[in-house]
Amino acid sequence: MEIRWVEAFIAVAEELHFGRAAERLHMGQSPLSQTVKKLERRLGATLFERSTRAVSLTSAGHAFLPHARRIVGEMDLAQRAARATHGEVYGQVTIGFSGALNHRTLPPLTRTVRTRHPNIALTLVNRVATYDALHQLQQGSLDLAFVGLPLSAEMVCSRDIAEESLGVVLPVDHPLATADGIDLAELSGDDFVTMPLQAGSVYREIVVNACVRAGFRPRIAQEVYDPYLILSFVAAGVGVSLAPECLRSIMPAGAVFVPLVGTPPVLRTGIAWNPEHSSEALRAILAVADEVFAPADVSAEDSADVPGNA
Repeated sequence: MEIRWVEAFIAVAEELHFGRAAERLHMGQSPLSQTVKKLERRLGATLFERSTRAVSLTSAGHAFLPHARRIVGEMDLAQRAARATHGEVYGQVTIGFSGALNHRTLPPLTRTVRTRHPNIALTLVNRVATYDALHQLQQGSLDLAFVGLPLSAEMVCSRDIAEESLGVVLPVDHPLATADGIDLAELSGDDFVTMPLQAGSVYREIVVNACVRAGFRPRIAQEVYDPYLILSFVAAGVGVSLAPECLRSIMPAGAVFVPLVGTPPVLRTGIAWNPEHSSEALRAILAVADEVFAPADVSAEDSADVPGNA
């Protein structure tokens, strides 16, 4: 299979007209038609339905199109990488994150990467909970992920990047909304909004465990995958929740953040990756992360250099 065959297929698939596709490729319509037929014979499948009035993709054509685009994209990336001067890094890195919980940590990393390594293509995947991230890192569908810590996963490394105290998020008309501080036990009779248990969220575990330590098991009224939607549901009066300090600055109208008295629960966050799926691009991003994120105050047994502790 030749790359020009694939490029010809993409042009026809996007134009759905052999004449326009031929003009786009600066070639004759008859040679283009012969090129597409060669590809169809090589694949053993008909890619287009042809008539005197219209051209449309067959089921096989629809199935092949995304793969064809990736083939051409990878070839272009490979050519640019081969021509790269010393010190340039080329590659593709897919990063998973949970949304609002990373609104302070994801942007500085990606901005610095784009500035320092413009030839690294970043793909960002939202709404990835910690345990789902671990599975995807092990499978190779993610290269890097923002996660809650601590982790217990073989062959996955991690690095602390932040540690934040949790406070209470209340509707503005809640009786305790104007308090300077709240004892968590005061919310034993309230409904809670949190992430689903099956999502594998460290954040959810910390919320439930904090309530249990305060003497009650939270009554879950609503489960939401997106951390910012949790704040929105609280603002709508569905219930109350706990949230890390980083979300205090982005409270939606109708919700307030109140600190917890005493020693509040803490959410540790980090980045995780699978060293078995390492690449030059990933190593470059990890080097940037070492600069962007200040060294966390963690114990030796939590070191990110030991895969078994990740």
